[in-house]
Amino acid sequence: MKKIDFIYFDAGGGHRAAAMALKSVIDSQHRATGGEPWEVRLVNLQEVLDSLDIFRKITGLRLEDVYNKMLAKGWTLGSAQGLRFMHGVIRLYHDPTVRLLTAHWKDTQPDLVVSLVPNFNRALYQSLRSALPGVPYVTILTDFADYPPHFWMEAGQDQYFVCGTQKAVEQARSLGHTDDRIYSASGMILRPRFYDPVNVDRERERERLGLDPSLPTGLVLFGGQGSKVMLEISRRLAATQLIFICGRNTKLVERLKALPAKAPRFIEGFTQEVPYYMALADFFIGKPGPGSISEAVAMKLPVIVERNAWTLPQERYNAEWVRERHTGMVVQSFSGIEQSVKELLASLDSYRECVARIENRAVFEIPEMLAEILEKNATL
Repeated sequence: MKKIDFIYFDAGGGHRAAAMALKSVIDSQHRATGGEPWEVRLVNLQEVLDSLDIFRKITGLRLEDVYNKMLAKGWTLGSAQGLRFMHGVIRLYHDPTVRLLTAHWKDTQPDLVVSLVPNFNRALYQSLRSALPGVPYVTILTDFADYPPHFWMEAGQDQYFVCGTQKAVEQARSLGHTDDRIYSASGMILRPRFYDPVNVDRERERERLGLDPSLPTGLVLFGGQGSKVMLEISRRLAATQLIFICGRNTKLVERLKALPAKAPRFIEGFTQEVPYYMALADFFIGKPGPGSISEAVAMKLPVIVERNAWTLPQERYNAEWVRERHTGMVVQSFSGIEQSVKELLASLDSYRECVARIENRAVFEIPEMLAEILEKNATL
Protein backbone atom coordinates (compact mmCIF):
# COMPACT_ATOMS: atom_id res chain seq x y z
CA MET A 1 0.00 0.00 0.00
CA LYS A 2 1.09 3.57 -0.72
CA LYS A 3 0.37 5.36 2.55
CA ILE A 4 -0.69 8.96 1.92
CA ASP A 5 -1.24 11.17 4.97
CA PHE A 6 -3.58 14.18 4.79
CA ILE A 7 -2.79 16.59 7.64
CA TYR A 8 -5.71 18.73 8.84
CA PHE A 9 -7.01 20.79 11.76
CA ASP A 10 -10.60 21.14 12.97
CA ALA A 11 -10.22 24.92 13.32
CA GLY A 12 -13.13 26.36 11.36
CA GLY A 13 -13.93 23.00 9.80
CA GLY A 14 -12.67 23.86 6.31
CA HIS A 15 -9.39 21.94 6.58
CA ARG A 16 -11.09 18.72 7.64
CA ALA A 17 -13.79 19.16 4.99
CA ALA A 18 -11.17 19.58 2.25
CA ALA A 19 -9.22 16.53 3.44
CA MET A 20 -12.34 14.37 3.60
CA ALA A 21 -13.56 15.54 0.19
CA LEU A 22 -10.24 14.73 -1.43
CA LYS A 23 -10.06 11.36 0.30
CA SER A 24 -13.57 10.43 -0.86
CA VAL A 25 -12.69 11.15 -4.50
CA ILE A 26 -9.40 9.24 -4.30
CA ASP A 27 -11.08 6.26 -2.63
CA SER A 28 -13.73 6.17 -5.36
CA GLN A 29 -11.02 6.14 -8.05
CA HIS A 30 -9.19 3.10 -6.59
CA ARG A 31 -5.85 4.67 -7.39
CA ALA A 32 -2.54 2.83 -7.36
CA THR A 33 1.08 3.75 -8.04
CA GLY A 34 3.57 1.13 -9.19
CA GLY A 35 0.96 -1.54 -8.63
CA GLU A 36 0.45 -0.46 -5.01
CA PRO A 37 -3.02 0.85 -4.09
CA TRP A 38 -3.28 4.10 -2.18
CA GLU A 39 -4.26 4.19 1.47
CA VAL A 40 -5.29 7.73 2.40
CA ARG A 41 -4.99 8.41 6.13
CA LEU A 42 -6.51 11.47 7.80
CA VAL A 43 -4.21 12.87 10.50
CA ASN A 44 -5.48 15.52 12.91
CA LEU A 45 -2.39 17.61 13.68
CA GLN A 46 -4.01 18.84 16.90
CA GLU A 47 -4.05 15.28 18.25
CA VAL A 48 -0.45 14.59 17.25
CA LEU A 49 0.72 17.78 18.99
CA ASP A 50 -1.72 17.67 21.89
CA SER A 51 0.95 17.34 24.56
CA LEU A 52 2.54 20.61 23.35
CA ASP A 53 -0.66 22.66 23.11
CA ILE A 54 0.46 25.77 24.99
CA PHE A 55 -2.87 27.46 24.15
CA ARG A 56 -4.72 24.92 26.28
CA LYS A 57 -2.30 25.56 29.15
CA ILE A 58 -3.09 29.29 28.96
CA THR A 59 -6.83 29.25 28.19
CA GLY A 60 -8.00 25.76 29.12
CA LEU A 61 -9.00 25.24 25.46
CA ARG A 62 -7.13 23.66 22.58
CA LEU A 63 -6.00 25.94 19.75
CA GLU A 64 -8.74 24.76 17.39
CA ASP A 65 -11.38 25.28 20.11
CA VAL A 66 -10.12 28.83 20.75
CA TYR A 67 -10.38 29.55 17.02
CA ASN A 68 -13.90 28.14 16.71
CA LYS A 69 -15.16 30.08 19.74
CA MET A 70 -13.63 33.25 18.31
CA LEU A 71 -15.54 32.73 15.05
CA ALA A 72 -18.86 31.98 16.77
CA LYS A 73 -18.58 35.06 19.02
CA GLY A 74 -17.29 37.36 16.31
CA TRP A 75 -14.11 38.12 18.24
CA THR A 76 -12.03 38.68 15.11
CA LEU A 77 -11.04 42.34 15.49
CA GLY A 78 -7.27 42.40 15.86
CA SER A 79 -6.91 38.88 14.47
CA ALA A 80 -3.82 39.93 12.50
CA GLN A 81 -2.09 40.79 15.80
CA GLY A 82 -3.39 37.54 17.25
CA LEU A 83 -1.85 35.67 14.34
CA ARG A 84 1.53 37.24 15.06
CA PHE A 85 1.22 36.15 18.70
CA MET A 86 0.37 32.60 17.58
CA HIS A 87 3.36 32.53 15.26
CA GLY A 88 5.53 33.61 18.18
CA VAL A 89 4.28 30.68 20.26
CA ILE A 90 4.81 28.31 17.32
CA ARG A 91 8.41 29.55 16.94
CA LEU A 92 9.00 29.14 20.67
CA TYR A 93 7.88 25.51 20.51
CA HIS A 94 9.37 24.77 17.08
CA ASP A 95 12.11 22.38 18.22
CA PRO A 96 9.91 20.18 20.45
CA THR A 97 7.25 20.22 17.72
CA VAL A 98 9.79 18.94 15.17
CA ARG A 99 10.95 16.23 17.58
CA LEU A 100 7.39 15.07 18.23
CA LEU A 101 6.53 15.02 14.52
CA THR A 102 9.79 13.25 13.64
CA ALA A 103 8.85 10.44 16.01
CA HIS A 104 5.37 10.34 14.47
CA TRP A 105 6.70 9.94 10.91
CA LYS A 106 9.14 7.24 11.96
CA ASP A 107 6.30 5.35 13.60
CA THR A 108 3.71 5.75 10.81
CA GLN A 109 6.00 5.57 7.73
CA PRO A 110 3.99 7.54 5.12
CA ASP A 111 4.93 7.50 1.42
CA LEU A 112 3.53 10.99 0.82
CA VAL A 113 2.58 13.76 3.26
CA VAL A 114 -0.01 16.32 2.21
CA SER A 115 -0.59 19.34 4.44
CA LEU A 116 -3.96 21.09 4.32
CA VAL A 117 -3.09 23.35 7.27
CA PRO A 118 -1.31 26.71 7.56
CA ASN A 119 1.22 27.91 10.17
CA PHE A 120 2.95 24.56 10.76
CA ASN A 121 4.41 23.81 7.33
CA ARG A 122 7.98 24.59 8.41
CA ALA A 123 7.82 22.13 11.32
CA LEU A 124 6.01 19.50 9.24
CA TYR A 125 8.55 19.75 6.44
CA GLN A 126 11.65 19.74 8.65
CA SER A 127 10.42 16.80 10.73
CA LEU A 128 9.61 14.77 7.62
CA ARG A 129 13.04 15.47 6.16
CA SER A 130 14.62 14.38 9.44
CA ALA A 131 12.62 11.16 9.70
CA LEU A 132 12.08 10.16 6.06
CA PRO A 133 14.29 12.27 3.75
CA GLY A 134 12.98 10.69 0.53
CA VAL A 135 9.27 11.20 1.17
CA PRO A 136 7.73 14.09 -0.83
CA TYR A 137 5.92 16.88 0.99
CA VAL A 138 2.95 18.78 -0.49
CA THR A 139 1.08 21.83 0.80
CA ILE A 140 -2.44 22.33 -0.59
CA LEU A 141 -3.62 25.87 0.10
CA THR A 142 -7.24 25.87 1.25
CA ASP A 143 -7.23 29.68 1.05
CA PHE A 144 -7.37 31.70 -2.16
CA ALA A 145 -3.93 33.13 -1.36
CA ASP A 146 -1.14 33.04 1.20
CA TYR A 147 -0.93 35.58 4.02
CA PRO A 148 2.85 35.94 4.42
CA PRO A 149 5.07 35.46 6.19
CA HIS A 150 4.99 31.88 7.53
CA PHE A 151 1.29 31.25 6.95
CA TRP A 152 0.99 28.75 4.08
CA MET A 153 4.34 29.03 2.30
CA GLU A 154 7.92 28.89 3.45
CA ALA A 155 10.98 29.77 1.39
CA GLY A 156 13.82 27.30 0.93
CA GLN A 157 11.79 24.11 1.32
CA ASP A 158 12.19 21.46 -1.37
CA GLN A 159 8.48 20.69 -1.56
CA TYR A 160 5.37 20.92 -3.76
CA PHE A 161 2.45 23.36 -3.68
CA VAL A 162 -1.11 23.09 -4.98
CA CYS A 163 -2.59 26.56 -5.52
CA GLY A 164 -6.20 27.34 -6.36
CA THR A 165 -5.63 30.86 -7.76
CA GLN A 166 -3.08 32.60 -9.95
CA LYS A 167 -2.34 34.91 -7.01
CA ALA A 168 -1.15 31.94 -4.92
CA VAL A 169 0.94 30.62 -7.82
CA GLU A 170 2.69 33.99 -8.10
CA GLN A 171 3.30 34.04 -4.34
CA ALA A 172 4.99 30.62 -4.51
CA ARG A 173 7.20 31.80 -7.39
CA SER A 174 8.15 34.96 -5.47
CA LEU A 175 9.56 32.77 -2.69
CA GLY A 176 11.84 31.00 -5.18
CA HIS A 177 9.80 27.86 -5.78
CA THR A 178 10.10 26.61 -9.36
CA ASP A 179 7.22 25.87 -11.71
CA ASP A 180 7.89 22.12 -11.63
CA ARG A 181 7.04 22.27 -7.91
CA ILE A 182 3.90 24.40 -8.25
CA TYR A 183 0.61 22.89 -9.38
CA SER A 184 -2.30 25.12 -10.36
CA ALA A 185 -5.81 23.87 -9.56
CA SER A 186 -8.97 25.54 -10.86
CA GLY A 187 -10.20 26.55 -7.40
CA MET A 188 -10.72 25.39 -3.83
CA ILE A 189 -11.52 21.81 -2.82
CA LEU A 190 -15.26 21.22 -2.56
CA ARG A 191 -17.22 18.16 -1.49
CA PRO A 192 -18.15 16.03 -4.52
CA ARG A 193 -21.83 16.60 -3.69
CA PHE A 194 -21.51 20.14 -5.00
CA TYR A 195 -20.98 18.65 -8.46
CA ASP A 196 -24.04 16.41 -8.34
CA PRO A 197 -27.12 17.77 -10.11
CA VAL A 198 -29.72 19.02 -7.63
CA ASN A 199 -32.97 18.15 -9.36
CA VAL A 200 -35.55 19.89 -7.21
CA ASP A 201 -38.77 21.70 -7.94
CA ARG A 202 -37.77 25.07 -6.47
CA GLU A 203 -41.31 26.33 -6.07
CA ARG A 204 -42.56 23.18 -4.40
CA GLU A 205 -39.52 22.89 -2.11
CA ARG A 206 -39.74 26.52 -1.06
CA GLU A 207 -43.39 26.01 -0.18
CA ARG A 208 -42.48 22.89 1.80
CA LEU A 209 -40.08 24.99 3.90
CA GLY A 210 -42.72 27.66 4.50
CA LEU A 211 -41.24 30.09 1.97
CA ASP A 212 -42.95 32.10 -0.75
CA PRO A 213 -41.98 30.63 -4.16
CA SER A 214 -42.32 34.02 -5.87
CA LEU A 215 -39.94 36.03 -3.66
CA PRO A 216 -36.17 36.50 -4.22
CA THR A 217 -34.44 34.36 -1.62
CA GLY A 218 -31.09 34.83 0.08
CA LEU A 219 -29.07 32.16 1.85
CA VAL A 220 -27.16 33.35 4.93
CA LEU A 221 -24.24 31.15 6.00
CA PHE A 222 -21.21 31.92 8.20
CA GLY A 223 -19.35 28.64 8.35
CA GLY A 224 -19.74 25.68 10.64
CA GLN A 225 -19.86 27.79 13.81
CA GLY A 226 -22.29 30.47 12.61
CA SER A 227 -21.88 34.09 13.71
CA LYS A 228 -23.84 36.55 15.81
CA VAL A 229 -23.80 38.98 12.86
CA MET A 230 -26.55 36.79 11.41
CA LEU A 231 -28.87 38.34 14.01
CA GLU A 232 -28.12 41.83 12.67
CA ILE A 233 -28.69 40.64 9.10
CA SER A 234 -32.03 39.13 10.11
CA ARG A 235 -33.15 42.39 11.71
CA ARG A 236 -32.03 44.59 8.81
CA LEU A 237 -33.50 42.26 6.18
CA ALA A 238 -36.76 41.61 8.00
CA ALA A 239 -38.64 42.20 4.73
CA THR A 240 -36.42 39.87 2.67
CA GLN A 241 -37.03 36.13 2.37
CA LEU A 242 -34.02 34.29 3.81
CA ILE A 243 -32.67 30.83 4.55
CA PHE A 244 -30.30 30.77 7.54
CA ILE A 245 -27.82 27.94 8.11
CA CYS A 246 -26.29 28.29 11.57
CA GLY A 247 -23.95 25.31 11.80
CA ARG A 248 -23.36 23.89 15.25
CA ASN A 249 -24.44 27.11 16.98
CA THR A 250 -27.71 25.93 18.56
CA LYS A 251 -28.17 29.13 20.58
CA LEU A 252 -28.05 31.14 17.38
CA VAL A 253 -30.84 28.99 15.90
CA GLU A 254 -33.04 29.74 18.91
CA ARG A 255 -32.31 33.48 18.84
CA LEU A 256 -33.00 33.76 15.12
CA LYS A 257 -36.30 31.94 15.47
CA ALA A 258 -37.33 34.40 18.18
CA LEU A 259 -36.79 37.47 15.99
CA PRO A 260 -39.83 39.02 14.28
CA ALA A 261 -39.80 39.14 10.47
CA LYS A 262 -42.07 40.56 7.77
CA ALA A 263 -40.99 38.00 5.15
CA PRO A 264 -40.81 34.21 5.48
CA ARG A 265 -37.57 32.60 6.57
CA PHE A 266 -36.28 29.10 7.15
CA ILE A 267 -33.70 28.48 9.90
CA GLU A 268 -31.51 25.38 10.02
CA GLY A 269 -28.66 24.30 12.28
CA PHE A 270 -25.88 21.98 11.20
CA THR A 271 -26.66 20.20 7.95
CA GLN A 272 -24.98 18.20 5.22
CA GLU A 273 -27.59 19.47 2.75
CA VAL A 274 -26.02 22.83 1.91
CA PRO A 275 -26.19 22.15 -1.86
CA TYR A 276 -29.95 21.56 -1.55
CA TYR A 277 -30.55 24.84 0.30
CA MET A 278 -28.31 26.73 -2.11
CA ALA A 279 -30.33 25.33 -5.00
CA LEU A 280 -33.40 27.04 -3.52
CA ALA A 281 -31.69 30.44 -3.15
CA ASP A 282 -30.96 33.32 -5.54
CA PHE A 283 -27.98 34.86 -3.76
CA PHE A 284 -25.61 34.26 -0.84
CA ILE A 285 -24.70 36.40 2.20
CA GLY A 286 -21.77 35.43 4.40
CA LYS A 287 -18.17 35.90 5.42
CA PRO A 288 -15.47 35.84 2.75
CA GLY A 289 -14.31 32.34 3.64
CA PRO A 290 -12.77 30.32 0.80
CA GLY A 291 -15.18 27.42 1.29
CA SER A 292 -18.34 29.52 1.53
CA ILE A 293 -17.52 31.61 -1.55
CA SER A 294 -16.49 28.56 -3.56
CA GLU A 295 -19.61 26.61 -2.61
CA ALA A 296 -21.88 29.52 -3.52
CA VAL A 297 -20.14 30.04 -6.86
CA ALA A 298 -20.32 26.29 -7.61
CA MET A 299 -24.08 26.53 -7.07
CA LYS A 300 -24.19 29.62 -9.34
CA LEU A 301 -25.09 32.06 -6.54
CA PRO A 302 -23.77 35.64 -6.58
CA VAL A 303 -22.40 36.59 -3.16
CA ILE A 304 -22.46 39.50 -0.74
CA VAL A 305 -19.50 39.36 1.65
CA GLU A 306 -18.03 41.75 4.19
CA ARG A 307 -14.43 42.97 4.34
CA ASN A 308 -13.23 45.22 7.17
CA ALA A 309 -11.00 45.24 10.26
CA TRP A 310 -12.89 42.22 11.65
CA THR A 311 -12.18 40.09 8.57
CA LEU A 312 -9.64 37.34 9.20
CA PRO A 313 -6.38 38.43 7.53
CA GLN A 314 -6.05 35.27 5.46
CA GLU A 315 -9.55 35.86 4.03
CA ARG A 316 -9.08 39.48 2.93
CA TYR A 317 -7.81 38.61 -0.54
CA ASN A 318 -10.96 36.51 -1.08
CA ALA A 319 -12.98 39.74 -1.12
CA GLU A 320 -10.65 41.16 -3.77
CA TRP A 321 -11.19 38.00 -5.82
CA VAL A 322 -14.97 38.53 -5.61
CA ARG A 323 -14.55 42.05 -6.98
CA GLU A 324 -12.07 40.99 -9.67
CA ARG A 325 -14.31 38.21 -10.95
CA HIS A 326 -17.56 40.20 -10.56
CA THR A 327 -19.10 37.30 -8.66
CA GLY A 328 -20.91 39.55 -6.21
CA MET A 329 -20.58 42.52 -3.90
CA VAL A 330 -18.11 43.35 -1.13
CA VAL A 331 -19.44 45.59 1.65
CA GLN A 332 -17.55 47.30 4.44
CA SER A 333 -20.37 46.61 6.88
CA PHE A 334 -23.60 44.64 6.97
CA SER A 335 -25.22 47.76 8.46
CA GLY A 336 -26.11 48.70 4.88
CA ILE A 337 -27.16 45.23 3.79
CA GLU A 338 -30.65 46.36 2.72
CA GLN A 339 -29.25 48.65 0.03
CA SER A 340 -26.66 46.04 -0.99
CA VAL A 341 -29.36 43.43 -1.57
CA LYS A 342 -31.37 45.91 -3.66
CA GLU A 343 -28.32 46.68 -5.81
CA LEU A 344 -27.44 43.01 -6.23
CA LEU A 345 -30.96 42.07 -7.29
CA ALA A 346 -31.03 44.97 -9.76
CA SER A 347 -27.93 43.54 -11.48
CA LEU A 348 -28.58 39.87 -10.73
CA ASP A 349 -28.36 38.68 -14.36
CA SER A 350 -24.94 40.31 -14.81
CA TYR A 351 -23.58 38.70 -11.65
CA ARG A 352 -25.07 35.33 -12.61
CA GLU A 353 -23.34 35.43 -15.98
CA CYS A 354 -19.95 35.97 -14.32
CA VAL A 355 -20.55 33.27 -11.73
CA ALA A 356 -21.61 30.80 -14.44
CA ARG A 357 -18.29 31.24 -16.26
CA ILE A 358 -16.27 29.90 -13.31
CA GLU A 359 -15.54 26.19 -13.50
CA ASN A 360 -13.86 24.74 -10.39
CA ARG A 361 -12.83 21.06 -10.67
CA ALA A 362 -10.05 21.11 -8.07
CA VAL A 363 -11.19 18.08 -6.06
CA PHE A 364 -10.98 15.97 -9.23
CA GLU A 365 -7.74 17.55 -10.50
CA ILE A 366 -5.64 17.20 -7.35
CA PRO A 367 -5.56 13.35 -7.19
CA GLU A 368 -3.86 13.35 -10.59
CA MET A 369 -1.35 15.91 -9.32
CA LEU A 370 -0.55 13.75 -6.31
CA ALA A 371 -0.16 10.72 -8.58
CA GLU A 372 2.34 12.65 -10.70
CA ILE A 373 4.30 13.64 -7.59
CA LEU A 374 4.47 10.02 -6.44
CA GLU A 375 5.63 8.91 -9.88
CA LYS A 376 8.26 11.66 -10.00
CA ASN A 377 9.55 10.58 -6.61
CA ALA A 378 9.74 6.94 -7.70
CA THR A 379 12.19 7.86 -10.50
CA LEU A 380 14.52 9.94 -8.32
